[in-house]
Amino acid sequence: MIMKKNAFILATIVIISSACSGIKVTTDLDKTANFTKYQTVSFLGWQEDIDQVLNQLNRDRLRDAVKDEMWKRKLKLVDDNGDLVISLYLVVDQKTSITAYSSYYGGGGRGRYGYRRGGWGWGHGNSTTTYSESDYLQGTLVVDAFDQTSGDLVWQGVGTGVVSQKPQKREKNMPKVVAKILKDFPLAPVN
Repeated sequence: MIMKKNAFILATIVIISSACSGIKVTTDLDKTANFTKYQTVSFLGWQEDIDQVLNQLNRDRLRDAVKDEMWKRKLKLVDDNGDLVISLYLVVDQKTSITAYSSYYGGGGRGRYGYRRGGWGWGHGNSTTTYSESDYLQGTLVVDAFDQTSGDLVWQGVGTGVVSQKPQKREKNMPKVVAKILKDFPLAPVN
């Protein structure tokens, strides 16, 4: 149980402190939704167990990063009943990576097919293959946008990345990660 809880705590760095290039983003949208009608945005909230995944400081930082991206799109943040309602969800999975390294040490002689002592065959030599396994955490941040009036999901952005254990980068990278997830949001940032 402690390992599982630690995995969730480490998730605070999942999307937050990963380099943007290491994040895979997918998006989906309701092509019939008229995004130009949306003027305001409010937050629905987080999943129930978010306290085990993110502390309050990181939740605020992530929410502020989403808020800033919405502001760039001229959507005003309101406390309740925004035209768009944003939901944030974070999950973490433990993964294992397997790496194999092979080395070949050639022997003396011609090193090619031909006659050698003992018969015909390839030249002398040997090879060694070494395997190593490493465990890591993969985190996924889901940003859902719902139409307030209909309650329908109109847009979803999903960012997946490897958990980094460098907390000093989380505040700096969080806005970059959120910007990457929201890059294909139907309302583009206004300069």
